Amino acid sequence: MAASKLHLTFRKYHRWLGFFLAGIMGVYAVSGILLIFRPTDILKYDQVQVKQLEPGLNSKELLLALRTKGSKVVSETDSIITLNVGEYEKSSGTATVTRKEYPIVLSKMVKLHKATNNSPLFWLNISFGLGLLFFVISAFLMFLPKLPVYKNGLKIAGVGALVAVVVVIFGS
Repeated sequence: MAASKLHLTFRKYHRWLGFFLAGIMGVYAVSGILLIFRPTDILKYDQVQVKQLEPGLNSKELLLALRTKGSKVVSETDSIITLNVGEYEKSSGTATVTRKEYPIVLSKMVKLHKATNNSPLFWLNISFGLGLLFFVISAFLMFLPKLPVYKNGLKIAGVGALVAVVVVIFGS
C-alpha cells in the first residue's frame, strides 16, 4: 500500500511540475530552433550604427577600434576603407557599420541558451535542468515496477539514451 501511495505522489508532482515547465519548454524549444539558423539571416534585420572614431586610422587600427566580430577589410582607397560590415571615412573618422540582428524578443530568447554563470539566466537554466532531471526520475516512479508498462518504459528509455549517445558521437 505504501508503494502505491509513493507512486501516486510522484504522479501528482510530475503532473504539476509538467504543467509549470511546459511554458519554459516552449520558450526553450523556440530559442533552440532559432539557434540552429543562427549563421543565416532568417528573421534578422539590418541595424545600422554610425560610430565616430579617430580620423586617419589604417585598416588594422580600424578593426581594433570597431571590435566587431567577423569584420574584415574588403578594400581601401585614400579616403575610404570598405569593410564587409560597412565603411570608414578616413578624413572624418565616421564609421558606418551594418549588423544583422534579431528583433529584441528573439534576441533575448537566443541569449537564454547562451547564458553563462555570469548571467541571471544561469539560475533559470539550472532550475530547468533540475526540473527535467526530476521528470526522468519520476517517470520511473509513476508506475509499480511489477507492471509491464514499467518494464517497457525502461526499454524505451534505454533506446532513447542510446540514440542520444550515437547522435552526439557521430553528429559532431
